[in-house]
Amino acid sequence: MREEQEELKNRLAEYQAEHQALDELIEKAALSDTPVNLLHMQQLKKKKLWLKDMIQKLESALIDDIIA
Repeated sequence: MREEQEELKNRLAEYQAEHQALDELIEKAALSDTPVNLLHMQQLKKKKLWLKDMIQKLESALIDDIIA
């Protein structure tokens, strides 16, 4: 059970880091003067949303483990 919590915490940290990196990349692309590939931006935003959902699920799982 303890190993499972550590694995969830590690995965959560990875997803949070990737989410932050995507956020910065999207913002940098939006602020730049160069043309933006809209399809690529859409894919990045979808991945960012997926990561956000996964982060919420992992946080919820960790809280449920602590309470139980």
